[in-house]
Amino acid sequence: MSALTTHFLPVLRVMGVLLTFFALGVALPLGISWTHSDGLHAIWAQAGAGTLLCGVLLWVGLRRHKRELHPRHGIILVSLVWVVLPLFASWPIREALAAVGRPISFSGAYFEAVSGLTTTGATVLTGLDTLPVSINVWRTFMQWLGGMGILVLAVAILPLLGVGGSQLFKAEVAGPIKDNRLTPRITDTAKGLWGIYAALSLACALAYWAGGMTPIDAVMHMFSTVSLGGLSSHDTSFGHFGSPLLEAISVGFMLVASCNFALYFTAMRKGHWRGFWRDPEMRATLVALIGGGLVVSAVLWFKNVYGLLEALRLGFFHAVSIGSTTGYATVDYLAWPVFAPMFMLLLSGIATSAGSTGCGIKMVRVLILLKQAGREMRRLVHPRAVQPVKLGDKVVDDRVIFAVLAFMLVYGVTIISLAMLLVLADVDPVTAFSAVIASVNCMGPGLGSVGPAAHYGVLTDAQLWVCTLAMVLGRLELLSFIALLTPSFWRR
Repeated sequence: MSALTTHFLPVLRVMGVLLTFFALGVALPLGISWTHSDGLHAIWAQAGAGTLLCGVLLWVGLRRHKRELHPRHGIILVSLVWVVLPLFASWPIREALAAVGRPISFSGAYFEAVSGLTTTGATVLTGLDTLPVSINVWRTFMQWLGGMGILVLAVAILPLLGVGGSQLFKAEVAGPIKDNRLTPRITDTAKGLWGIYAALSLACALAYWAGGMTPIDAVMHMFSTVSLGGLSSHDTSFGHFGSPLLEAISVGFMLVASCNFALYFTAMRKGHWRGFWRDPEMRATLVALIGGGLVVSAVLWFKNVYGLLEALRLGFFHAVSIGSTTGYATVDYLAWPVFAPMFMLLLSGIATSAGSTGCGIKMVRVLILLKQAGREMRRLVHPRAVQPVKLGDKVVDDRVIFAVLAFMLVYGVTIISLAMLLVLADVDPVTAFSAVIASVNCMGPGLGSVGPAAHYGVLTDAQLWVCTLAMVLGRLELLSFIALLTPSFWRR
């Protein structure tokens, strides 16, 4: 009982608090269902009430187990969040689809919920244009919640948790360097990040609306743009609008959301942007995405696929969309020269910053790896020279470098292992490897049978579970989840 009390009960109490507040999110699709009279309000009400009841029972029933959380507790809780919350999020999806005569398996509904909350943007659904609007609102709203991290939101607005907020924050925030606080109190830091996120969201929704979207489309696509999620309410994704203006607006907000939100917070707090523009990761992120857009545009133009202006429009939009792990599409880019889709898929692994709403390896890790490689090459010539790895004017601790190397090893092994599982399950190699890469990077569309003109509904339930695991591992940045499987993690 002591191990259970030490490791699980305090975590389950906090999980109850998170479930309680997650249930409040169901009020949005419930309200949309009422206003649009789609006949699903009873389902949303039942799902919200059921989630609320489970949360309150855990919260109140384990109130005696209120204690400071240690780093391992933060890892357990974050892992539970991305496994348990999709169970409750998938409940109304499955019930609502059954009510409109489009039943879906539990595996498919859970996949859809995980895809939403992890901001992956993969889907097993078709006929999105004819779905009740409350279902599409829930799918995209989940991405918005997952974008900045549900636990960061909890740390921002729930100081009553009575737990180690810093442990939750560091377990949830992506990237190898997590100990630099923007404010003395971690709650204020989380509030600041969510304030920036909310302001960006409002600006994005208003821009989409002014650009020609209906108000409900503007809100849904705002949810999936600022979160870099990419789910759409239309089967043809962003191609439904056929608007260069809306595509340009989308590119702008995807670029902004791909950078570290902490930089925006610091710039606004200090009243100047000098430090923002000097950040090496931010510069590398923008160079990768904008440079990637130029590369894809050049390929489309030199290969005579499009004229210059059309090549620039489509090349930039898709390179930024795929590279930022958003996953919007306006055309089936698998019909392009094969270099372009493969290049964009690989770009999705590196082209977002730590502290952004994107996933993947993160640009800061790539910079550290490149600088470490440069140091090793210089050591061949000057073996006794002291050559610290620096990012900007800061020296990178060797422990961070070792953590990055470990992450890259696990990242490669994870992709190969899960892709081979899909191949073993009779998925063709192109589809298997691209689906796993897209899932681990939380990007969405892959190549082959899961390309931008297709969907993940072509996979069997067993194959979907492999991709589901890949999405959860990618959102948890691999090491957090895998640490749970080691015996040393559970030793007191």
